[in-house]
Amino acid sequence: MLFFGHRLAERGCLLLWLLPAVLPAQSNWEARPRSTPCQQSPPKVSCKGVGLRKFPKELGQGVKHLELSHNFIQNLSGSYRPGFGQLESLDVRFNQLEAVSDAALAQLPRLRSLLLGSNRLDRNYVANGRAFRLLRNIELLDLAANNLQSHMAAWYIRNLTGLRVLDLSGNKMTRLPAGIFRSTPRLRELDLSDNYVMEIEEGAFEALEGLEVVNLALNSLHCISGFSLTQLRVLNLSHNALELFVSGEGAEPYLLRVLDLSHNRLLYFPELPRAHYLTHLNLSNNLIASLLPGSRQPREFALRYEEMVTFNRTSRAPAGLVRVAHLDLSNNRLQLFPFTFFHGLGSLHTLSLAMNCLQDVAGESLAAGAELPARATLAVRALDLHSNAIHVLPPWFFHSLPQLETIDLGSNSLQPCESRGGDQWGDSGMAAPGGTCTPFYNVPRLKHLSLCRNNITRLQPYAFNQTSLLSLDLSGNKDLSVPKEALAGLEFSLQKLSLRGNQMGDSRAELPCLAALQVLDISGNNLSLLPPGLSCSRLESLDVRDNNLPALAQPALASWSRSLKDVSIAGNPFSCCSLAWLDELRAAGVGVRDLDEALCAYRDESRNFSAKITSSPRWLCPRPKATSSLALLVVAMSLFFLSAGACCLLKKGQKSPRCAGLRSSRVGVTPHHPQREEPAEEKPADSITKV
Repeated sequence: MLFFGHRLAERGCLLLWLLPAVLPAQSNWEARPRSTPCQQSPPKVSCKGVGLRKFPKELGQGVKHLELSHNFIQNLSGSYRPGFGQLESLDVRFNQLEAVSDAALAQLPRLRSLLLGSNRLDRNYVANGRAFRLLRNIELLDLAANNLQSHMAAWYIRNLTGLRVLDLSGNKMTRLPAGIFRSTPRLRELDLSDNYVMEIEEGAFEALEGLEVVNLALNSLHCISGFSLTQLRVLNLSHNALELFVSGEGAEPYLLRVLDLSHNRLLYFPELPRAHYLTHLNLSNNLIASLLPGSRQPREFALRYEEMVTFNRTSRAPAGLVRVAHLDLSNNRLQLFPFTFFHGLGSLHTLSLAMNCLQDVAGESLAAGAELPARATLAVRALDLHSNAIHVLPPWFFHSLPQLETIDLGSNSLQPCESRGGDQWGDSGMAAPGGTCTPFYNVPRLKHLSLCRNNITRLQPYAFNQTSLLSLDLSGNKDLSVPKEALAGLEFSLQKLSLRGNQMGDSRAELPCLAALQVLDISGNNLSLLPPGLSCSRLESLDVRDNNLPALAQPALASWSRSLKDVSIAGNPFSCCSLAWLDELRAAGVGVRDLDEALCAYRDESRNFSAKITSSPRWLCPRPKATSSLALLVVAMSLFFLSAGACCLLKKGQKSPRCAGLRSSRVGVTPHHPQREEPAEEKPADSITKV
């Protein structure tokens, strides 16, 4: 016991002796600064999303751009931070910033870009606004999503005379008072989207003579009158509640190029200034019912604004729209295709009238008393008319669009006419004026055509003759029948064909030899065999999902071995015991996009089961008959050899004495007696041993 206490005392002394050496080491380790998980690539340092709660204490040499977004920083204090004086851009978005001191901003004399979006700058806006006076060289300021009201935003920018780009989106501004931007005369881009702006006082933009881009989308504006921002290039007023848009009557030319008035409540085509450079006009998702001269609006419409009394309701095509190249009038209430209105748009290349109430295209010309003259053409190259109620397009329709390359006629009720190679209207009387079908032949410039969901039950022969289509969409036409002659004339041009979701059987899909075909979609049908004409195509992409295919035909796969890149196969009743075609696809490097979803079936006794192809279910398949025959052959051969061996043993048993004599001759010699041949007497064993 004494010995144990003595050893314990020695250890205690040793610990006391080591303690002074351990404590300084521990204190030095705690004082050592931890490495910052920031990514440094001068002149930029990124500390994005690393959990910082304070600004870095110092920066290295040459750092001009500092990113601190997605952290938990609450304030920018005034303590001295070496290296901050060289910063040109600072990103503090998505933090919890509430306070910015003037002493801190005084250390940023070269700062040109300050991003403070998604913070809490509404809480100390008075003190913060005073500090912002020190941002003398700031050119880009982001104050988005800070819960700022109109007067708070005005306070923040009141002394930023060099500001060029300002983002105030996602705040709580309800009005733009006159003079709000008086202190920012050099402003070029202004984003006020996603606020609650209901009123713009006269003179709000008066000081901004160089303003080029304004975004007022997602606000609550009801009326724009006296639009006089002649220097503006881009104006976004989408997703408001506009019922009227009237420009001012100034002699100075307008420089507007892009105007977005979509998702509003416009009843008329907007009255735009005559002299401008507008190229993109978006009027989709409004309430425009007609563009024809003298059209009237529904009776329930009320004049809510004084400007509507003098507003021109004739809706004639403005003479100043000569440069409009892209016009979107989709999702309105138009009932007639207004050819006359579009004649004034000499540069129109892309036109969308999708999701309207169009029923007739010839109605306008017939109402005028005569058909369109041959020289009255449009320069449109891409036309979208999907989701209307069009039953027929007159024969002159495509001749009035000589530059047309793409047309979407999906979700209508059009039936293609038959062409026999006659005159320009074809030999079929169905294509004559007043007929019930639409001629899609002899349109040499047309490259892309969509006739999906048109209730087409049968394609007529040579329906697209002398129309060198590159892509054709015939999907969604239930029980469609495509005879071999229907696609005649497209053998060397058609590259993409869609027959998806037509519920076609094998006898309804007779395709000719389409030598140029690269992309084919025949999913959603009832095919048990691939159309034989496909074997001469050089397919690159094939979609056969949701059919009745037990396998992919070997001849077709052989012809596509060098061209095919990807296939989609799920939803077919493949056999788990006949997947050689899949092995060929994989061996050729073809990608199966939905292999994880593909199933195959196998039979176990009297029941059918399914398994994922990726689970390699072939081991569940019964042995082929050839294997059983081979087993029988092996058994027969085994029995034969056994029988042969048994016979050999029986024969050897009959000659056993001679064999014994041969063995005994090794020990002694039997004397030869030629006189008589009698068997020699057996000698005793001991006598033989003696010899």
